[in-house]
Amino acid sequence: MPAVMIGYARTSTTDQKAGLDAQLRDLQTAGCTKIFREQLSSVANERPQLERALEFVREGDVLVVTKLDRLARSVADLVAITAVLKEKGVELRILTMNLDTATPTGKLMLNLLGSIAEFERELMLERQREGIAKAKADGKYKGRAPTARSKADKVLALKTEGKAPAEIQATLGISRASYFRIVKDVA
Repeated sequence: MPAVMIGYARTSTTDQKAGLDAQLRDLQTAGCTKIFREQLSSVANERPQLERALEFVREGDVLVVTKLDRLARSVADLVAITAVLKEKGVELRILTMNLDTATPTGKLMLNLLGSIAEFERELMLERQREGIAKAKADGKYKGRAPTARSKADKVLALKTEGKAPAEIQATLGISRASYFRIVKDVA
């Protein structure tokens, strides 16, 4: 049975219609019979269409993306996604890189890319820590202002009023994790 090609396309904003159209065109040209698409930032906690695509793919299928950054937001994210694919017996193809994990070379390249990206991130974090240490020593760094925790009283008041967690999160503009962290700290 030939592999079923499943596409995933993402742009960061709804303003990037041309970018999404280009991805859809490339995925169709590559032979994708089903394409999952979404227009939201990769830093969003949830990417529902990616989750649907990962649930949809079956053993022997190939998940196709146009670029690596359309799929994963970090090395850890890439590792997690590829682990899900491997467990399901699904290969990954990245069109712009001509990378296909169905081949030994593709698997090697993906591992190398992940290692290089992780190395670059570690270097960046090291430089960031050095910069923060210098700024602190110069008295110029105060740290990030707390956001959600400063709304703890409002969270608890709304919770006491019987509001649902999702409603409280939307009203106060806080994440799901922040909501539950505040509630847990009080318990």
